[in-house]
Amino acid sequence: MTGRLAGKVAVVTGAGGGMGAAIVERFVAEGASVVAADVSGRQVELAGRLGARCVAVEADVSRAGDVQSMLETARSRFGALHVLCNNAGIQGPLQQTADYDEGAYERVMAVNARGVFLGMKYAIPMMLEAGGGSIVNTASMASQVAFPQLVAYCASKGAVLMMTKTAAVEYADRGIRVNCFCPGSIRTGMLDGMPKEYVDLVIQANPVKRVGQPQEIADLALFLASDESSFITGTAITIDGGYTAL
Repeated sequence: MTGRLAGKVAVVTGAGGGMGAAIVERFVAEGASVVAADVSGRQVELAGRLGARCVAVEADVSRAGDVQSMLETARSRFGALHVLCNNAGIQGPLQQTADYDEGAYERVMAVNARGVFLGMKYAIPMMLEAGGGSIVNTASMASQVAFPQLVAYCASKGAVLMMTKTAAVEYADRGIRVNCFCPGSIRTGMLDGMPKEYVDLVIQANPVKRVGQPQEIADLALFLASDESSFITGTAITIDGGYTAL
């Protein structure tokens, strides 16, 4: 353990697997106390494996009460809140815009966009009490370029990017930094659930000709959460193997 987050208290949503679980593991390894939040139940096994500095909670990030309880757990168990990773997200169905189910659209926006808004809304006052903090939001390369049949996902991630920039400007002079990262195709359950031909097309269009790994995302999240990025705020960092550079 090198202690890049020593003494910090973090909350990570979407912690049941994939990028979220990798972020939780990396944060704990670097000295943070972490609340691992998810709706799947898989965060319980993760917290049990990582020990006393990781606590699992069940939270639907689209519900204000769940978000408030999740964040309060960080303060009640570990004394403060310094880092929030709004990572929870869902993809939604693959449907063209005119055929897209309205209920599915609302659910994707509720989790991906409303969830980030609620996280920031209720975390910022706690961070101000703690003297500052870092918010790291998970956007997507789909916030920058179009992906056919993913209208809700693209819209929700575009909202994440602009909420990140707005909150960063609002609180920059009060010690709170807000950034997001924009992953490309990462080896997670979400990617595995997509049609193989769709994934193959994305990989072939990617200059590095492979998908990313959750640990690579955790490395970036750690940097943005830590004091090493103290002069970075309002930024969207793309981590996509060069896909959006073309």
